[in-house]
Amino acid sequence: MGNKKKNNVKDKPNVKRIAITGVNSFIGSNLIRRIANDPRYQIIAIDTRKPDFLEKNIKFFKVDLTEPMIDAAIAGIFKSEGIEEVVHLAFLSSPIKDTTISHELEVIGTLNVLHASTAVKVKKFVIRSTSMVYGANATNPNFLTEEHPLMADPRMAYLRDKIEVEHLVRRFRDKNPQAVVTVLRPCAIMGPTVKNFLTSYFASPLILTILGFDPLFQFVHEEDVIDVFRVAIEDNYHGIFNIVGRGILPFSTVLKLAGKVGVPIPYPIAYSMVSMLWSANLSPVPPTFLNFLKYTWLADGAKAKKIMKFESRYTIKDTLESFMGSQRLRELRLVE
Repeated sequence: MGNKKKNNVKDKPNVKRIAITGVNSFIGSNLIRRIANDPRYQIIAIDTRKPDFLEKNIKFFKVDLTEPMIDAAIAGIFKSEGIEEVVHLAFLSSPIKDTTISHELEVIGTLNVLHASTAVKVKKFVIRSTSMVYGANATNPNFLTEEHPLMADPRMAYLRDKIEVEHLVRRFRDKNPQAVVTVLRPCAIMGPTVKNFLTSYFASPLILTILGFDPLFQFVHEEDVIDVFRVAIEDNYHGIFNIVGRGILPFSTVLKLAGKVGVPIPYPIAYSMVSMLWSANLSPVPPTFLNFLKYTWLADGAKAKKIMKFESRYTIKDTLESFMGSQRLRELRLVE
C-alpha cells in the first residue's frame, strides 16, 4: 500500500489559522466557544493554564508571555502552526495592587506577542483595549471619538499600561503594513456572567458617589462584546474602534435602575477613604477611579457602526437588568 497523505489544515487554503492569547479571560473563553466548531477556522489557544472547556480540535500551548526570550518560542509556535491571525486578549479585567505584575503581563507580554507576530508576518492582529484610556476629564467633549488623545490619569497603572500597549501596537502597525491591525475599545462591560472591577463595584447595595457630580454613563453588554470580536475575525477592519451599547444615562439614574442607594461624599474625603480601603484590599477600585464618577467619559460608537456595521443588540437598561438579574440569583445562591 502507498503512503496516504495526512490531511493538514495548512493544506486547506480557505481555513484561517488563528492564535488566541488569554483564552482563560472572559472574552477569550467566550470567543473561543463561539468559533471553536466553525469549519472556517483552525484555532490554537495560548495561556498559562489549560482551560477545561476546549474542544478536541483546538490545540493548546502553555505559554507565560512574561518569560524572558519567550517571543522566540511564540514565533516558533506561530510558524509551526502556520498562524496568519492573532487575537491578543491576555489582559487584566480589574486593577491589582502589584503594578509590577500587571505591567509585566500587559506591556511586556504584548511586546513579546508583537515581536512574534512581526517575525512570522501575520496578516491580522486584533487586540482589546478599553474606552477608559481616554480618561475622565472636565475638558472631555460630549462624545470621545477614536482620534481623541488618551488622557487617562497616569497614576492609574491599570490604564497607564493599556495606553502603553496601544503605543506598542501603533508602532507594530507602522512596521507591518501587510497586517490588518484592529484595536477594539469597549466601554464598561456589563452582563450576567462577566466579572470585572465595575461589576464588583456595582455589586454593593450602597454605592459611593461624588457629591455634586452626576456624569453620564454607558455600558456595553457582554454578548455584544463577544459578537464584535467575532466580526473582527470574520472580516478585515483596519483601525481603532470604540464599542458601545445603546443609550446613555446619568449615573444617578443608573443607580436607581440597578436598585442601588448612592452615598454622596465630597471628593477629597472619598479619595482618602477609598485609598485606605484599596490599601486594605477592601475596595474593588483604586482611588484614581473616582474621576470616572465625576466627569463624563462617553465613547462615540459611530465609526464601528459605519465601518464594522456593529450596533449593540442591548440597550443600557437591558444590560443593567441582565446584570441585576444574575446578581439576585447569586445572592440567593442559585448561581455562582
